[in-house]
Amino acid sequence: MSSLFDTLTSKIAGKGKKIVFPEGLDERILTAVSQLGKEELLTPVLIGNAEKVKQKAAEAGVDISAAEILNPEDYPKADDMTAAFVERRKGKATEEQARDILKDENYFGTMLVYMGEADGLVSGAAHSTADTVRPALQIIKTKPGIKKTSGVFVMVRGEEKYVFADCAINMTPDSQDLAEIALASADTAKLFDIDPKVAMLSFSTKGSAKSPETEKVSEALAIAKEQNPNLVIDGEFQFDAAFVPSVAEKKAPDSPLKGAANTFIFPSLEAGNIGYKIAQRMGNFDAVGPVLQGLNQPVNDLSRGCNADDVYKLAIITAAQSVS
Repeated sequence: MSSLFDTLTSKIAGKGKKIVFPEGLDERILTAVSQLGKEELLTPVLIGNAEKVKQKAAEAGVDISAAEILNPEDYPKADDMTAAFVERRKGKATEEQARDILKDENYFGTMLVYMGEADGLVSGAAHSTADTVRPALQIIKTKPGIKKTSGVFVMVRGEEKYVFADCAINMTPDSQDLAEIALASADTAKLFDIDPKVAMLSFSTKGSAKSPETEKVSEALAIAKEQNPNLVIDGEFQFDAAFVPSVAEKKAPDSPLKGAANTFIFPSLEAGNIGYKIAQRMGNFDAVGPVLQGLNQPVNDLSRGCNADDVYKLAIITAAQSVS
């Protein structure tokens, strides 16, 4: 795990990245912000009333002097932010509605990222995933060619690193969704210095079973290959055919993966969620994430059960995403 984050910290060192933390009164956030500031990895931006945030930090015994604190109630660029929000929402919010919406810390923080006042955002310690992701989808939006954001876990055990997707967002992706997830996951793999070899997973290998479920995966493969002909990707595969060379030799001898896949695209959210938790709990892998992908600028969602170390790590990942 340490080597993984050594790689990421080397990407962001000296880059002067700013990461927004809308939950400025959460002790876990403040503890992580203290560590990030002490190590000078990035500039934390805390959202909240400055007096209350500093009091909370003092009670927690942490130093947040390296952080900026911004309050939606007295933000000096509030007029500019309101106008930008109204324009971005294209008539879906009046100026009066926008001012009210931007008092919400997640919307305010997301607008800071959109306006270039910060490079990314980390939230979710005290908010639901919807509270974090909705402003990002409305304001930052997805990259060209991608309709939906998705969530990956980087599975780490010693020197082994693998990408599992989608394990967090899309319950029943169709073939277009799966193709987008595959292409975005390949980019995420590169962020973690993984040379992507992508397997589209199913309960069938290369037509050994025929059903709408397997055909969906085959169609996704065709779409992904058309959009990125240079990507090493194949499917549909059972996991062992994608990961075990001896099984790959028997089931898919002509595949470019040859049992060496490192980026795994699951056919549904339930499969992805079950898969990463099995690897985590039975295989003793550390699960880093979920890392949201496909957005124009990075926004990432914490679990409400997170600890300060989770916050610290996700902030580093978010900053690294803004560099790539």
